[in-house]
Amino acid sequence: MTFDALAALRQAGNPVDLLTTAQRDVLAGLTEQEVAVLNSVKQRLDAVSDAEVEGHSLVIKIA
Repeated sequence: MTFDALAALRQAGNPVDLLTTAQRDVLAGLTEQEVAVLNSVKQRLDAVSDAEVEGHSLVIKIA
């Protein structure tokens, strides 16, 4: 059975489905050890996070 990096990342709560196809292709090629490192970093960041952070777009028009 081959390792499914995207499934392992999804299972850990990483929002891989929000990425572009090219980005998912890169992640799909990760080894089991590389995914473990990414998931460990995510767990550590989540542990110190008070709330979820989302990116926002801001447009300022100067007349």
